[in-house]
Amino acid sequence: MANTVAGQPSLRANDRLAGMEHSEVHYFNSYNHHGIHEEMLKDEVRTRSYRDAIYQNKHIFKDKVVLDVGCGTAILSMFAVKAGAKHVIGVDMSTIIEKAREIVAVNGMADKITLLQGKMEEVQLPFPKVDIIVSEWMGYFLLYESMLDTVLYARDEYLVPGGLIFPDKASIHLAGIEDGEYKEEKIGFWDRVWGFDFTPLKRTALTEPLVDTVELKAVVTDPTPVLTLDLYTVTRSDLVFSVNFVLNVQRNDFVHALIAWFDIEFSKCHKPIRFSTGPHTKYTHWKQTVFYLNDALTVEQGERIYGTLENKPNDKNRRDLDIKIAYRLGTEDPGRQAQGKCEYKM
Repeated sequence: MANTVAGQPSLRANDRLAGMEHSEVHYFNSYNHHGIHEEMLKDEVRTRSYRDAIYQNKHIFKDKVVLDVGCGTAILSMFAVKAGAKHVIGVDMSTIIEKAREIVAVNGMADKITLLQGKMEEVQLPFPKVDIIVSEWMGYFLLYESMLDTVLYARDEYLVPGGLIFPDKASIHLAGIEDGEYKEEKIGFWDRVWGFDFTPLKRTALTEPLVDTVELKAVVTDPTPVLTLDLYTVTRSDLVFSVNFVLNVQRNDFVHALIAWFDIEFSKCHKPIRFSTGPHTKYTHWKQTVFYLNDALTVEQGERIYGTLENKPNDKNRRDLDIKIAYRLGTEDPGRQAQGKCEYKM
C-alpha cells in the first residue's frame, strides 16, 4: 500500500484506532483542532466540488435561506452567500465556530451569516424553515463518525417542502486488493515482537479497519456498489443493512483485503456534480477503508468472490460502526476453495 502517512488516518480516526475512550463529546472536541480543518480545506476534490455545486447554481441559491449543518470554519456558508443566498445559518458543536465568526466578519459577511454553537437538535434557528441544506457530513467508510443522523434531523425539522439538499446522493463501493507486503507489516508484525508472541494483538488488529491510500494497481477485482443513499428519502433505519455483493476477479493474484470508498453526487445542480474517494481518482482526506481478511484468497481471472456486508451503528455510540463481512471464492479448483467471516469495529 503506497502513499501512506505512517499508515495512519487523520486525528479523529487516530484517536479511535489507538483505543482512546470515545464519546460524542470527544468526537466534537476533535473538531476544535486547527489541523483537521486545514486538512479538509486543502482537500481540493472535496472543497472544489462543493464550491462548484454552489457557484455554478446561483439561480438556485439566490435569495434563499440556507442551513449549513456542521459548518466548521463556515467555508460552505460563505460559498452560499457569494452565490446570492439571502441568509445562511451555520450550526456546529465545536469551538471552531468562534474562529468561524471571526472569519465571516473579516470577509464582510457577518450580516448574512448567523453561526450557532450547539447540537442541531437543540439550537433555536432564526428562521422557522430553510430552503436549502448544505453539509459536508461524510465520514470514513461514508458512515463512520458521520453527521448523517444530524442532517436527516435537519431535513425533517426545517427543510421546506420541495427544498434542496447539497449533496443529495451517496454510494459505497467495494473491491478486492493484493496487499501482502503491507498486511505483513501491519498484521504479521504481531506474530513475533522482540522475541515474544503478541498474537492476541494480531487478532485485535484484524478487527480494526485501516484508513489509507491504496494504489490503483493493487486492485484485483472490478468494483461493485453495495449501498446507495438518497438524502431526500433515507431514514436512520436504512443505515442498518445487510447486502450481498459479487466481485469479478480481473487477474491471477491474491486478495488480502477488501477496500471500500464512497462517491458523492449533487444531483439537483443545473449540471450534476460528482466526486469519488476511490483509488482510481485524485486523493481525498477520506482515502479508502481497508478490511483485511483473516486469510488471503488465491484467485484467477474470471472467478468471482461472493460476499455479504453487514453494517450497524454501535449500540453504545451511533457514530461508531459494527461491520461484518462474509465471503467465499467461487472456483472449481478444490485446492483454492475458501470462505470466511470477519468482524470489524470502527
